[in-house]
Amino acid sequence: MKRKKHTSAEDEAQIDMTPMLDIVFIMLIFFIVTTSFVKEKGLDTNRPEDNQSNNDQPSKALSIRIAADGTIMMGGREVDIRRVVANTQTYLAENNTDSAAIQADEDTEHGTVVEVMNQVKVAGIAKVSVLVKKG
Repeated sequence: MKRKKHTSAEDEAQIDMTPMLDIVFIMLIFFIVTTSFVKEKGLDTNRPEDNQSNNDQPSKALSIRIAADGTIMMGGREVDIRRVVANTQTYLAENNTDSAAIQADEDTEHGTVVEVMNQVKVAGIAKVSVLVKKG
């Protein structure tokens, strides 16, 4: 009986990786094809543009403060809610602006804030920001 000589490590059995790689690529293609991409629902935001070098930039925004008791302050003086349109138009005549900032107290009634927003929009300012001041 003839004995086999010991073979080197290179002659030992090896695992063929080709079928495993084929299966991995087939699974990858399957998952790519079956994945569904859904546009998420939410609010669209209007982000400001980066170009800040315009010389005809509007001046600072019209500032309106509403206290917790409903008192409206424009330009450092108290204004009646029925006179917001007139005061806003006067401000627009003197200043080049296209925005207004309404700073309302946390305890201010929402109806008052909405009414002031409507009055400012009627006066001709389209961009209105609302800020809440915590008491």
